[in-house]
Amino acid sequence: MPSLPWRDIDTVLLDMDGTLLDLHFDNHFWLEHLPKRYAQVHGISLAMAQLELVPLFEKNAGTLNWYCTDFWSAELNLPVKDLKVEIAHLIALRPDAETFLAAIEQAGKRVIMITNAHRDSLSLKMERLELAPYFERLISSHDYGYPKEHPQFWDALQADIEFDPARSLFIDDTLPILRSAGRYGIGYLLAVSEPDSRKGPKDTEEFEAVEDYRTLIQGL
Repeated sequence: MPSLPWRDIDTVLLDMDGTLLDLHFDNHFWLEHLPKRYAQVHGISLAMAQLELVPLFEKNAGTLNWYCTDFWSAELNLPVKDLKVEIAHLIALRPDAETFLAAIEQAGKRVIMITNAHRDSLSLKMERLELAPYFERLISSHDYGYPKEHPQFWDALQADIEFDPARSLFIDDTLPILRSAGRYGIGYLLAVSEPDSRKGPKDTEEFEAVEDYRTLIQGL
């Protein structure tokens, strides 16, 4: 488990899904619930629905469209926001995340959420989990028009919040996004070892990974 030089960190940038929240909700939604509803609405089998959906998912992965409920509602002729509400009971916080948020807020760190999630999804999750008070800002990449994978996201973030990348910690469960942040100059980068509690640990490749946030707050 990594130890952090907290004296050298002013700003903590945190992803939402898979980082603070269990990714099980999102994986269940996109891989099971949405295909089931798509099949029902369009009068086709679940197998046929998955055959139609998978190429669309692959085509849009890593783009802003992939994260946009409005895009998928129009593309699939489905009320995606309403479908997410149907399984909102699965939205869950990582058991150690709120302890971490409370500690870094109390330590006087600047705490900012940066998520690729659409504002609809962000609002749904914040309504259920009431995490907003821990953050100075809740920023969706849709506000800037670029996903976190794109270098222009980081330029827009800098213009918006004026932070020192070298004195910032960023935690995210998506490796291409961490690499994008690293190229921008974010000083401290951490992956998440187990974004989805039902799937077990994943290989975080060149990045050190968080297993339990409580171990990160030592030395705060």
